[in-house]
Amino acid sequence: MSGNPKTDTSALTQLGRPVGVPASPEDAVLERVPNPHPGVPYCVRFTAPEFTSLCPLTAQPDFAHLVIDYVPAEWLVESKSLKLYLTSFRNHGAFHEACTVGIARRLEAELSPVWLRIGGYWYPRGGIPIDVFYQSGKPPAGVWVPPQEVQPYRGRG
Repeated sequence: MSGNPKTDTSALTQLGRPVGVPASPEDAVLERVPNPHPGVPYCVRFTAPEFTSLCPLTAQPDFAHLVIDYVPAEWLVESKSLKLYLTSFRNHGAFHEACTVGIARRLEAELSPVWLRIGGYWYPRGGIPIDVFYQSGKPPAGVWVPPQEVQPYRGRG
């Protein structure tokens, strides 16, 4: 599908092809596609309600609900590559803060967005939920950025 530079996906290596889960986040390939509306401020949201990683000390699974919002500049993240990248954390040992902020920094490096934020709503470890939030600055004026509206962990009742 080449020709129109706004919809050219010819350089993508994962979309439309069988691809295994990367062994680690460092091995994952994040791909991007041209923003079809550069210069138009709008917000893109990805929600990963079943994100998993491993505790780096116990190797026990950790679970989170991630919400990623960004205002694109020239690039959009290709969604299959993002799903594979997020899935690569399943066997990756890292603290909640390292995962959440690391995902934000990787997206910033790959996309150079106008603005980005991520909410990592982690389920309790040792009886204490640890939520991690990152934002690259103030959202641009005139862009509707909906609230994330993920309820903090309340336990039973």
